[in-house]
Amino acid sequence: MFHSNSSPFNQRQPKAGPSTIPLRHHQDSTQKSMENPNLKRSTAASKDGIATQRPVISNSRVKQDEKYRKDMYLVFVNNALLQKSKGIVEPFDELVSQFLPGSESSGAGASVMQLRLWVSALSHVVSQLERTHSALVEAVINMPWVTMDSIFVKSYISFVGMLVSARPEYLSLVLEKTARGFTFRSSLHAIHGSVPEGSSSPLTRRVVYDRLHCLLEHLLSLVPTLPSTLQPLLVRNFPHKRQEKADQQTYIQNLLRVTEYCPALADRILATIIDRAIQIDVEIQVEIEEIEVNDSSRDNEELFTLDPFDTVVGQEGSDSEDEEGYDGNLSDLSSDAGDDADDEESPIEVEQDITHVRDMVSKLDAMLKLLFDHFHRTHSSLTTIHSPSAAHDPQTNTIFTASPSRPPPVPRATPERGYDLRRSQFITLLSIFDRTILRTFKSRYTQFLIFWYSSLDPEFADIFQGTLLSKALFEGAQPIVTRAAAASYIASFVSRARFVGDDSAKQVMGLLCDFLEAHLDICDASGEAFDPLAAQHTLFYAVAQAAFLIFCFRWRDLQVDDELEMDDLGIDSTSHKKWIPKLDVMQRVVSSTLNPLKVCSPNVVEQFARVAQSTGFIYCYTILENNRRLDPHGSNTSTPLKSPPSSAKHHTPRSQHVQLLRDAADADLTTFFPFDPYRLPLSVSYIQGIYREWGSVALDDEEEEEEEEEAEEVQSSTLKPWPIGDGGDDTDALGASFGGMSISPVRPNSFQRSTVRV
Repeated sequence: MFHSNSSPFNQRQPKAGPSTIPLRHHQDSTQKSMENPNLKRSTAASKDGIATQRPVISNSRVKQDEKYRKDMYLVFVNNALLQKSKGIVEPFDELVSQFLPGSESSGAGASVMQLRLWVSALSHVVSQLERTHSALVEAVINMPWVTMDSIFVKSYISFVGMLVSARPEYLSLVLEKTARGFTFRSSLHAIHGSVPEGSSSPLTRRVVYDRLHCLLEHLLSLVPTLPSTLQPLLVRNFPHKRQEKADQQTYIQNLLRVTEYCPALADRILATIIDRAIQIDVEIQVEIEEIEVNDSSRDNEELFTLDPFDTVVGQEGSDSEDEEGYDGNLSDLSSDAGDDADDEESPIEVEQDITHVRDMVSKLDAMLKLLFDHFHRTHSSLTTIHSPSAAHDPQTNTIFTASPSRPPPVPRATPERGYDLRRSQFITLLSIFDRTILRTFKSRYTQFLIFWYSSLDPEFADIFQGTLLSKALFEGAQPIVTRAAAASYIASFVSRARFVGDDSAKQVMGLLCDFLEAHLDICDASGEAFDPLAAQHTLFYAVAQAAFLIFCFRWRDLQVDDELEMDDLGIDSTSHKKWIPKLDVMQRVVSSTLNPLKVCSPNVVEQFARVAQSTGFIYCYTILENNRRLDPHGSNTSTPLKSPPSSAKHHTPRSQHVQLLRDAADADLTTFFPFDPYRLPLSVSYIQGIYREWGSVALDDEEEEEEEEEAEEVQSSTLKPWPIGDGGDDTDALGASFGGMSISPVRPNSFQRSTVRV
């Protein structure tokens, strides 16, 4: 069927819309619009009163533009690397300059947006960054990325992870920069050249260090062998003991943070920190009370000390000044260097000595406080193990992670797992004590770390005591000095630790008495002439002094209930106390030809004589008087004595014999009491509740009066009574001296004069 052309079905309606404009007319209109854009807008607005809307930029357009810029930066990077391989270095040098703050080519340095694009471009070519491109890599690694916004920080951490994965040769460079970043002064160098952030929130050092830890943790997840490379770098960047307290605090806090996510380094990091603490500890060879007397104006200074981590970046005014005045002179100025100082030391030098010791005390106190806090957190977290893999960034109020593939947080630990971790940490600390602390003679406070940790569990205290007894009494291969030091440690520990029970005190005292008895049996059986210089006698004196010290502090615990006695009518009479059987050998010890009352520390000997007499245990004053009669040139002060060389020729043969006896043991028995009263103000709170002061066990007034009356009756010879003090109340003077026994030697004259001049 055919339709005619005039059929209505063949009539098509015209298309809706504006009529077609000729091409030439369209081009002319476009040119006019570009020359006068207002003409087009006014014309469009005037037509039918309808205003046309300007085009809106969509997200896809933004992403397209960003991709275009990334591609442009990537093309430049590829071209720079290609030209570098051909010997044309201008493009490469221009690329390097983009990461140098303050460079001429980038004004005040490239913006954060530009730097992020450069880092993104470099992420695509990390496999091409060979040794010849080390200048570029070093510029990127040294840029102040930790002070920029969180988006850039994420990009940078991701780039560095890809870099060390593709090019392991750059791992040492990255770790060296990171370890240096943990220091206080190195952070200042990075901050001074950083690109300022646009955030209104203040950037603190805590955020800076958190970002460094996120980078290091990310690298640790990528490179399992990283700890072996990182450990020597951490040791190398440890601040010298002459640097300020803020330097020590900052670096130690960062090292302890590393141990939380890198357990492989925990033991070595802890050993490094304790070793540096001992280096400072040994320089404090005066009583802190003497410093406080001469420096009362600084009593409250430490109460308002700001944590270096809370310092706002760019506001380290005083610290920056200290750095500018820091001459870098790190020569070892140990206290031993002043041994040859004469009496002509000027008051200025005395003031410098006291200032030096005061600074050392402040630094050591801060270091030990950080270690105590670290151990306390470990002890308190028996049910939860802290995972520092995520850090809060106050710049964006968000949590940024080290990597998108970061493993989930460590689940809660069982009590058994928590105890295993705590016990492992104690064994580590005990090993450090054995290697370092025990063999350091002049240490005063660092050993209190093991003292406090032993209080956390009775098993720890037993292990520590067993270790000391084994080294002192049974390990013959150990040096005599080490065995004598172990004897002093066990004596001071049992005497001072409130958490050491009565049974432990009896067992330790029994083992010491067994050793003394065995030594006397060997001497009697040998029948050889007495040799005061024999090394085996030195250990005997150390053990005897340990027994004397424990008796002074724990004599009440060394008694047992005697069996009840029956009178003639069969009625129970009052029960009596008797000494443990092991103590029977002490009478033989004090009256032996080895004469320990002459060699041991006069402080311990004096107090032992008083307590032994008051308790009816042993009477020692006859032997003390005889020792004094045979050695008229000696005096009895609070420290072991040596006659001046000029007077040695006037000694009688017996006097020379006794003097040689004392000199033979002086090196090992020089009033070495490791757990003397703890006087560091910041960290003393950890010791106060577990430490036994002398005042809590000293004889009461009635016992003192009875002892003095008996002593006056016996000491009725032509010689003056055995002196207990230099004047005043002798009993009180001795008690005070015994309560504050110190391992420090005789105070230098400079410090004696300082109490008057300063």
